[in-house]
Amino acid sequence: MNITFRQLKVFTEVVRQGSVQRAAEVLHLTPPAVSMQVKEIESQVGLPLFDRAGRRLSLSTAGEYFVVYARRLLSTLKEAEDAMARFTRAESGRLTIGMVSSAKYFLPQLLAQFHAEHPAVEVRLKLGSREQLVALMQANEVDVSVMGRPPKEWPNRAEPFAMHPHVLVTAPGHPFARAESVPASALANEGFIVRERGSGTRAALEEYLAGHRLQPMFIMEMDSTEAIKQAVMAGMGVSMVSLHTIGLEFRHGLIAAPHVEGLPLMRRWHLVNASAKLLSPAAEAFRYFMLEHGEAHLAALFAE
Repeated sequence: MNITFRQLKVFTEVVRQGSVQRAAEVLHLTPPAVSMQVKEIESQVGLPLFDRAGRRLSLSTAGEYFVVYARRLLSTLKEAEDAMARFTRAESGRLTIGMVSSAKYFLPQLLAQFHAEHPAVEVRLKLGSREQLVALMQANEVDVSVMGRPPKEWPNRAEPFAMHPHVLVTAPGHPFARAESVPASALANEGFIVRERGSGTRAALEEYLAGHRLQPMFIMEMDSTEAIKQAVMAGMGVSMVSLHTIGLEFRHGLIAAPHVEGLPLMRRWHLVNASAKLLSPAAEAFRYFMLEHGEAHLAALFAE
């Protein structure tokens, strides 16, 4: 088969997006150009790789097999690029960084500083859950990730770079907001709005509740910190969230973070990458930058 790496990149992006239109937007190509590349691959393979229903695409059985090999080839190409970059020590090229949703409140500002120091590095961000970022790192589609809890299920290097406090949040008019301090036992009568299972925020809450032998009612589960903040501000319940996600609302008096026994729960932010992966010079530069500047930046940004 005479298939180019460019065509493989287009194909895997269509798979990821599930749409030619959205893949074209990500790749900065026209939809006809993307369709043409996909058709050329299918012509080379000799089989349809997608089942088409209107504008929606889903992988055919052959496509399910082919995408595994396509990603493997692209991963090997990325490893070759990183290896050659290490020979030249060139702090340039593409750097793909993964981040969990809570990191979006501070990481872009740090990346702006990093880019000012390393203008030749093209930075791409991928937002995902902890499990999604692990899968992307395993597939070599992400160089390094910023997350709270490092994964335990596969070999990785996890380096803490800053403290990560979690606090109880309530509506400004909640009785807790006016109290000088709140005993942990008072939370037993509160309705909690919680993140989905598997999230670091949910794990932090469950750790705190177990430590104080509390079993309050979980009245609502959401997969978005933004949605949780809106529900809390509307007085629908209380929640535990990362302090680093409420800076704007807290400063404007839209949300309260009362002093509660045993809080804030202090965890850590980590930089994570596959232990077997040799980081490119660009990724190493980002790693050193975060380890040097991350904690001071967060302390200044979210100082009470």
